[in-house]
Amino acid sequence: MTLYSYHISHEQCPPRALLALAQRAEQAGFDGAFSSDHLQPWSPSQGESGFAWAWLGAALQATERLTFGIISVPGGWRYHPVVLAQAVATLGQMFPGRVPWVALGSGQAMNERATGRPWPDKAERNARLREGAEIMRALLAGETVTQRGRLTAVDAKVWSLPETPTRLVGAATSVETAAWLGTWADGLLTVGTSPETLGPIVDAFRENGGADKPVFLKMDLSYAPDPAEALRQAHDEWRFNALPASVAWELPRPADFEAAARYLRPEDMHEAVLISHDLPALTERIAACAALGFDSIDLHQVGGNQAAFIDAFGERVLPALHGRKAPVIEFDPFGRKPAARAG
Repeated sequence: MTLYSYHISHEQCPPRALLALAQRAEQAGFDGAFSSDHLQPWSPSQGESGFAWAWLGAALQATERLTFGIISVPGGWRYHPVVLAQAVATLGQMFPGRVPWVALGSGQAMNERATGRPWPDKAERNARLREGAEIMRALLAGETVTQRGRLTAVDAKVWSLPETPTRLVGAATSVETAAWLGTWADGLLTVGTSPETLGPIVDAFRENGGADKPVFLKMDLSYAPDPAEALRQAHDEWRFNALPASVAWELPRPADFEAAARYLRPEDMHEAVLISHDLPALTERIAACAALGFDSIDLHQVGGNQAAFIDAFGERVLPALHGRKAPVIEFDPFGRKPAARAG
């Protein structure tokens, strides 16, 4: 059965508000939450970017049953893989089974180059991704690691380990990268809204070593009861992330994303974001993507009406996807943990 998570967008919301939204999502019937990990927002207008790893510990304590995932970069810019492995292991030991997988990517300049280290081409970043993942995997298995390659580790060991090692999932948006990840990653995370586009990516992963590994999807969507509002908020909030990947990897500052996206029109957003006011239509599209065999689908409401999105999906979309009765949401606006009540 496919699980459904609520997206934690640190670029768009303050950390304190995201804690309350995670609690609300749990009450609404979401199965999990999936966190971004940014140093900077996509645009100065978004104005937020909390530290995801600190937030995760608080969110796990503030909720009871949600599982959490995160996407991070082990290539040695913001994070050395030894540090990431220790962070993953600590969360896994404190909250057994609730951080079952972590996605790893090759990174973007706006988040990684702030440390002053050189920002290489995509091929080199992919090589560092794999090397960093292998260091993390060995450390999470309890090994002592010494190596001097693209990344250096000397007598590295993580002492506080979870009972079950966290899966290290690779992130890909192309057939070529998905096929490469199938040879070594513990699973696949991809992004999209169309089964026709997603199918070849999933197939490439499965046909190149990933047949028995989990696959995960992040869907960017914009829901509002009014169709014009759904389109407006997609453009206002997410046009910066609708640029070609080859451009987004290289832009160094939020202001550069703002400038690069200035000619994107609202109607251009349909290629990157599933935009609709129609909850049954959204449910149908999500179910069509789930039919590709995704183990979990992360639902990212790119607009600002997060509470209304959570409530609407909890009442009408998740029950249809799960085949269960909708929960009754009792939410404390001051952020205290709400009490669960069956519908």
